[in-house]
Amino acid sequence: MAGLRFDLRDTPPEAEALRGELRAFLAEQGRDWGPMVRGYSWMGFDRDFSREVGKRGWIGMTWPRAYGGGERTALERYVVLEEMLAVGAPVGAHWIGDRQSGPLILRLGTEEQRRDFLPRIVSGDLAFAIGLSEPDSGSDLASLRTRAEKVPGGWKINGRKVWTTNAHRCDFMIALLRTAPAPDPKQKHQGLSQFLVDCRSSGITIRPILDLVGEEGFNEITFDDVFVPDSMLVGQEGNGWEQATAELAFERAGPERYLSSLPLLTAALDDLRDEPAAPEAVGRLLARAGTLRQMSLAVAGMLQDGKTPAREAALVKDVGNDYEQALPETLRKLFDPARTPDEVQEMQRIMTMVARSYSLRGGTREILRGIIARQLGLR
Repeated sequence: MAGLRFDLRDTPPEAEALRGELRAFLAEQGRDWGPMVRGYSWMGFDRDFSREVGKRGWIGMTWPRAYGGGERTALERYVVLEEMLAVGAPVGAHWIGDRQSGPLILRLGTEEQRRDFLPRIVSGDLAFAIGLSEPDSGSDLASLRTRAEKVPGGWKINGRKVWTTNAHRCDFMIALLRTAPAPDPKQKHQGLSQFLVDCRSSGITIRPILDLVGEEGFNEITFDDVFVPDSMLVGQEGNGWEQATAELAFERAGPERYLSSLPLLTAALDDLRDEPAAPEAVGRLLARAGTLRQMSLAVAGMLQDGKTPAREAALVKDVGNDYEQALPETLRKLFDPARTPDEVQEMQRIMTMVARSYSLRGGTREILRGIIARQLGLR
């Protein structure tokens, strides 16, 4: 059984040339971003900000120019993601479309779908949600029961999705639905298909779910005879499982799987200089971040080479989530409440609560470790 491989890479000169431009842009845009914005990191949703990002060509950077893209490299795009995450920019309005929905449409969509959706994602005008999880499925995604039944001219959807980030603010979702019964309980992965679903369609009810901080980031979605035309099927009918799992390599591999808590560390550094225990603890945090960056860059390079590093991406996400969740608590123990600014302490409080979800979103820790163990021949 082949092992997991991470070939060391670094960002090319053309990618590094972007950093100065990005930092100046983010400093200007972020003057009024408070602890809530920075603490929510890439889950923060700001359409105006996303449109400004789109104007600079920083969405769909690797896509063909024919669809509005920039035809730049995956490692140039990686630098943009790093800089956005490092300051806690509210990128949620374009994040999913840029990260996975757009690449899926580009790879498997019809020409009509590409020309309709991709330019609007690139401009920051079209926001996407991910329609995967369901209330009764837990981590067993293949057991999903939301059905799409064939009707004249399209499909009729009935069922529910849950934990759908920002669905109440989004325009479309790519939903994984059951279009045929599974042949038997051991073949649940068969009979699934993906569809582009307009979030404002008749028959859709979206109920926001409050998180620990009191924000409405997650949602439960009910489909009651929702009609989707044939033109909104993505890829091949019945091939949804293979498509969705390939899509997850994009979701699990990026720097957001270890940098979501980094804005707190950068905000706290100056205030930690005089704390006796800080140098060793901060050094360890920075060393772990450096290691995770190399792993994440290796996966970005594999994606650039046209590979599908699903197992390597699972490992980056698993190890990265540990880091993201540990960072706020580690810093809390170092803070002197009398000397640490209120804004930094508030960001720490928000991130501590939000970080609870990091090991659930994009695949639970248990599922990821099963994927890794299978690759290593341990199960």
